[in-house]
Amino acid sequence: MLKTLISETEYLAQEKNATLKSEYLDGEVVAMAGAQEAHNLIVANLIIELGNCLKKHKCRVYPSDFLLHIPQCNKYTYPDIIIACESPIFEKNDFGIDVLANPTVIIEVLSDSTEAYDRGKKFNCYKNLPSFKQYVLVATDEILVETYERAADDKWLLTSETKPEKTIKIGDCEILLEDIYNKMIWQ
Repeated sequence: MLKTLISETEYLAQEKNATLKSEYLDGEVVAMAGAQEAHNLIVANLIIELGNCLKKHKCRVYPSDFLLHIPQCNKYTYPDIIIACESPIFEKNDFGIDVLANPTVIIEVLSDSTEAYDRGKKFNCYKNLPSFKQYVLVATDEILVETYERAADDKWLLTSETKPEKTIKIGDCEILLEDIYNKMIWQ
């Protein structure tokens, strides 16, 4: 079966009027599925904690409705949360869509269907962005937050935490895991 490929311009035109978000990779458009309650709760908790922490800092926190372009991978995607600590740079396009070009921190909340992709190909694409300094992966099926930080030699250093009473550093913020997982109901 042949895939129908479209250009970046066609994708942006389609995305401008779309009722559901889609990602773009090398001409292929992939519809994004709706998120489960655990995913949305964790994203909301993180937005609250990061927003409060960064209220008086220069960094800005953006939710998943913000489109990010990774030119080196010919990809457009909607990360769950983006933190931009420099003045935001938006790519110009003819469709009035804000497309961020300089994220500092990207946070993805994992699900069974996206975990391998978020850890693999997606992370490898994100690494091409010069402004990108930290990648945060948050599990939904257990208490586990992993952060990868770019070191001076362009290696990525992993820190992980599993105890609710411990904190994890996200950007300039120290956040308790119990606050990230606030109101979670474990099955």
